Amino acid sequence: MKFLLLLLQSVWLVASTLHLSASSNPARLNPLIATDSASASIAGFMFNALVKYDETGQKIIGDLAESYRFVTPTIIEFKLRHGVKWHDGKPFTAADVLFTYELIKSPKTITPYASDFRVIKNVSVIDDYTVRVVYEKPYFKALEVWMMGIVPRHILSHESDIMGSAFNTHPIGTGPYILTKLEFSKQIVLEANPIYFEHRPKIDKIVFHVISDPMTRFLMLKSGEIDVDSLESMQYERQIDTAFHKHFATLELPSHSYTYLGFNLRLKKFQDARVRQALSLAIDRQKLIDILFLKHGHVCTGPFLPGSKGFNDSIKAPKQNLIQAKALLKAAGYDSVHPLEFEIATSNSNAIRPYAAEILQRQLLDVGVKVTLRVMEWQAFLNTVVAPRKFDTVLLGWSLSLTPDPYALWHSDSDVPGGFNLVGYHSHQADKLIEKMESSTDPETIAVLQRQIFAQISGDNPYLFLVIPNEINVYSRHISGIKPTINGIWEDYIDWEKK
Repeated sequence: MKFLLLLLQSVWLVASTLHLSASSNPARLNPLIATDSASASIAGFMFNALVKYDETGQKIIGDLAESYRFVTPTIIEFKLRHGVKWHDGKPFTAADVLFTYELIKSPKTITPYASDFRVIKNVSVIDDYTVRVVYEKPYFKALEVWMMGIVPRHILSHESDIMGSAFNTHPIGTGPYILTKLEFSKQIVLEANPIYFEHRPKIDKIVFHVISDPMTRFLMLKSGEIDVDSLESMQYERQIDTAFHKHFATLELPSHSYTYLGFNLRLKKFQDARVRQALSLAIDRQKLIDILFLKHGHVCTGPFLPGSKGFNDSIKAPKQNLIQAKALLKAAGYDSVHPLEFEIATSNSNAIRPYAAEILQRQLLDVGVKVTLRVMEWQAFLNTVVAPRKFDTVLLGWSLSLTPDPYALWHSDSDVPGGFNLVGYHSHQADKLIEKMESSTDPETIAVLQRQIFAQISGDNPYLFLVIPNEINVYSRHISGIKPTINGIWEDYIDWEKK
């Protein structure tokens, strides 16, 4: 640590600072177990993976790996960069990659990301800079799984409890920024890594302001205290003026995410397909977009996003049909005398979702369904609702990669503690399609199977797929070097400069 502080102190004369916001405290700044958005976002500045997508989002290139090659369809060999160092000055080697794999597969590590590594037969160290990965069978995401951050063996090999490790709040990575301050509910400070293997970032410091109240975040953005953020559509349409546009540039893109209402399928009332179908028909999704996003969004029809190869455009969004919804509810045993009742649980960490819950509550009342709402702070919501699966329904969202893995969310085997199959969805048909898809390496075969998975899941209604909001990014015009891409604005952020 002394080595680290000396390096940091030696390079800053006049520091430039990038101010960002976080809506909640990070739970664990360890990429293997960072499942909340704040943790994942902040950890992303401190850790590297073996590979990453290029700026087009179509090609996989090296990160900690200098290169890779498929020896056979089931064997990949990674050649690692020489000279990469951890934040404490220790060298990064192949032993760290092997250790990361063993840690994520350990039963002591509770993480949904373990499912990504389930078809790996073994990982071996050939030498300090060569790693060989052997898969049990061809796997469609053989490379993508190595976009997981690599953690240091020399620190974590001595830990008996990774979930409660001090490393989770005092992380050491190889990334372009180093954590120097963590004040919960206040500030999280990252400083430029002077020994980063690409080059030292041009912006010296990143400060995350932890602000749970969305209005406070917005006011700080308007006053220039935040440099980069996203705007809600209401803010963009009605709460900013010409002066704001003079100071901030805007980039609007469809987000790689969707909002959904998930049913707890472990409960008898939601195991009836007629009930789920009735609730789907009772919802006016376009009205949600019009009210919540002022038309800055699209109706979501299933588990893969438009523009991806797995999107099935033959599946249309359900049109609201109150008469049919009431008939289905009556057939399932619910009427005005014995109405269907349930709770929607959500978090206030997302400014829109409490309002979305209110709209859903009102729309469902039109077919005689009585809905109560529970809105909680994110960490409490995560710990008391999501993790123990104690809910009727949850109003949440998923962010998806460019090559989403349906296994993690939809396969029966992912209905485990720490898994992403939160709702307990079990479908023999979906399981078989997912398994067949994952064993293929042919892009066209994979796309066909993904579209079949899309249709199967959409037809089963384990979620009410609701909306795909647009992402309205704004960034200070004092920042130069920003290159908007399909992935957003964060490409090559180590080359950003702030005047």
